[in-house]
This record gives sequence, structure tokens and C-alpha cells, in this order.
Amino acid sequence: MNENNITIPEFTLLRTFNAPRELVWKAWTEPARLAEWWGPKGLTMGVAHLDLRPGGLFHYSMKTPTGEVMWGRFIYKEITPPEKLMFVVSFSDENAGMVRHPMAEGWPLEILNTVVFTEEKGKTTLLLKGSPINASPEEIKIFGDNFPSMDQGFTGTLDQLETYLAKQ
Repeated sequence: MNENNITIPEFTLLRTFNAPRELVWKAWTEPARLAEWWGPKGLTMGVAHLDLRPGGLFHYSMKTPTGEVMWGRFIYKEITPPEKLMFVVSFSDENAGMVRHPMAEGWPLEILNTVVFTEEKGKTTLLLKGSPINASPEEIKIFGDNFPSMDQGFTGTLDQLETYLAKQ
């Protein structure tokens, strides 16, 4: 619940990779590795800036096959190598300023994501959780209504991570 007595929905996704946690961590925290797999399938990723520290910025571009460019950013809140990343995700402009989702006007401006990495017998389980912050009741509803789309998008992105990890 928030101050308006609205339940904040939490998107969760669990995925296990056949790779050690240290490698999965590096894939999430090193610019050259992120560029290989992050983002929606079919888009070309570009890393403009990555400052991996609390308060630091990861600023990236995503180019469509038709040449359109969208920008995104993370602002890191917590970094506990190789166990946990917490960051606020937003769409952005080329200067890392926060902007609205280019295809969904009512989408929340900010999503707080937490990614937890655990390892067992050489395999890494990743737990991703995300919830809107500083969002209106309408934005919160739109976020909650879009879990199937988010699941599809993150599954595609994590499929790309799995392919990347298999080549390492």
C-alpha cells in the first residue's frame, strides 16, 4: 500500500541459468557484456555510460531495425556483488533525462527493480522484482495490467542472456 491506500503491484520473474553466479553478475554489470544481451529482442543495444555505484547511472540506447532510437536509464540504489542489484529504471532522452514511455503514455515514469542472484551447483537463479514508484493511481493500474506483456518482454531479454552465457 502507498499513501493513497493503493496496493502497489509487484512484477516478479524467476529464471535459472546454467552458468556460475559470478559470470551472470558480470553480464549484468559490465558495459560490453550488457551490450550483448540487454533489451528487447531484435533491437541493437548501445551503452552510452555505465557508472556502477549507488547513485550511478547506466544510460543506454536501443535501436530498432528501422533505425528508430529509444533511450533508457538505470539509477543504481544498491549494489551487493555478486548477490543483488537494485535500480530505478526509466525511459530517457539522449542526455539521460527522464521521459515518458515512447509507446505507452500512461506508463509509470519510474520502476524500482531488484535483481537477486543465487547460485547452487554451478547454476544461477535470478529473481527479478519490479514495482512502480512515485506513480499515480492510473499509472499503477496500467503497470499491473501489463504483467503479461512484461513477462513476454523480460523472457525474451533473458533468453538473450541465456544465449550470451552459453557462449562464454
